[in-house]
Amino acid sequence: MITLDICHHCVLCVDYCSTIIAFAQYIQEASFEEVEMLVKAMTEYRDKCLADRTLPECSKLANEVLLENICAMEGLPQKYNFSHCCHKVDFERRLCFFHNKKADIGLLPPLPTLDPEEKCQTYKNNRESFLNNYVYEVSRRNPFVFAPTLLTVAARFEEMTKTCCEEQEKANCFQTKAEPFIYYLKALSSYQKNACRALMKFGRQILQSINIAILSQKFPKIGFKQLTSLLEDVSSKYDGCCEGDVVQCIRGRSKVMSHICSKQDSISSKIKDCCEKKIPERGECIIYSNKDDRPNDLSLREAKFIESDNVCEKRDADQANFMAEFLYEYSRRHPELSTPELLRIAKVYKDLLKECCNMENPPECYRHAENRFNETTEKSLKIVQRECEHFQNLGKDDLKYHYLINLTKLAPQLSTEELTFLGKEMVMALTTCCTLSEEFACVDNLVDLVLGELCGINENRNINPAVDHCCKTNFAFRRSCFESLEADKTYVPPSTSQGLFTFHADLCQAHNEELQRKKDRFLVNLVKLKPELAGEELWSLLADFTNVVEKCCKAQEPEACFKEESPKLAAKSQAA
Repeated sequence: MITLDICHHCVLCVDYCSTIIAFAQYIQEASFEEVEMLVKAMTEYRDKCLADRTLPECSKLANEVLLENICAMEGLPQKYNFSHCCHKVDFERRLCFFHNKKADIGLLPPLPTLDPEEKCQTYKNNRESFLNNYVYEVSRRNPFVFAPTLLTVAARFEEMTKTCCEEQEKANCFQTKAEPFIYYLKALSSYQKNACRALMKFGRQILQSINIAILSQKFPKIGFKQLTSLLEDVSSKYDGCCEGDVVQCIRGRSKVMSHICSKQDSISSKIKDCCEKKIPERGECIIYSNKDDRPNDLSLREAKFIESDNVCEKRDADQANFMAEFLYEYSRRHPELSTPELLRIAKVYKDLLKECCNMENPPECYRHAENRFNETTEKSLKIVQRECEHFQNLGKDDLKYHYLINLTKLAPQLSTEELTFLGKEMVMALTTCCTLSEEFACVDNLVDLVLGELCGINENRNINPAVDHCCKTNFAFRRSCFESLEADKTYVPPSTSQGLFTFHADLCQAHNEELQRKKDRFLVNLVKLKPELAGEELWSLLADFTNVVEKCCKAQEPEACFKEESPKLAAKSQAA
């Protein structure tokens, strides 16, 4: 059923919030008025079933009823091009709606921005409508973010609004307080998309491996049997969350956190305070809690996977369980490694056993496994060190230009917005991680999420053959696959410059941030137009663009100056 008493600090009832989230994520182009119509239909359904639970329609799952109501809204399936999903049933229908979601939100109008005074007055006049509208706008711009995360963001948004509306400097307050939870939303969005991408494109086994690595590092004293039991709840949660079943997602997350808290003595010493909190703060607290201390009796290596004579027999008896236990044992002993690196080690071990168990003397073969593991980690470490050297040697802007050029050459088919976003995310990853003691795990984890964003989540996303190969072939080793890629040879650049070298005086009105965005877009579009140019030539043309803007904005007649200088820059690009 839809009623859930889960969001105690979002005073609006959760079934209302969850309906808005689900509809706005499934049909992103729908207006707020259309969302309100669906909420009304779902509220009527809820009231009817509360009055008589024996009605046939009341035995259906909430998400099934929601999709039925969406499909029943007159003219809506045709208007927003999802009628093909309405012709399907059950799992096929849910999957169709999932694949209909659009990661590129360029199709939506810009996010409405209100003057702080106006924002506070609107909140004061009609708090419920104001918050519902916020949930709607954030949900449709983040179609793959899990409902509990969006409910937390909504609650934090209300807390911020209450606080800032009492302040004299409202604008400054909103700007300062918004940054942490915008970062929180972006970080969890990337992680959740990556997890769902693993599930949808590579299957349950890969997602299971990701969760084993993460949970074993976070809770190193958890027993393997207990971990296996917890993983059942975690897997069930992802089924609902990744399909967009808001109610199952909220319930699933709550069940996982209750499971952890009910066994906290044998799981972790770091979550006692978290488990005393109410839902959903409890979940956020556990997610962000520190890794537990490594048990004193945990040996540095688990001998039974390398030194035992009957490894092959144990593997053959139950390969999935054997590999899961290996990953668990290796992960809890190596808190310094990233999740992708742990998956690489597991893949190396699996391949090694495949080779060794066909030999005359398997133990002699797999006893050298540690060497293979160390070689794998050494290769990954060198990639991270090289990236952090770029961070140390280039300034923040130059680092971004470096990645904008490289990413555009690899995947020029992506939109300019996507490429500038990916470039900024790479810089954010290196800026965040390259000065930390746990540099390797931090960089490797965050850059892997950026590559996940590049690969996308929908099954119908095709970029170019080389990039698609790296995205689809091997989840654990996609990082090294991308490292070996060169500029896309199949790309055909546009035949004209499409206004790239047409500049106007409005550039002089752009504030620093806006001007920086225009420079980023200019560079990406320049690479798309001239993919054969070397990095030095592209940097030189970008410097020329900056000089033209500086020169013309100081001129008495900027428009005339731009008219004279723009063709010169275009000619220089042609000659390059």
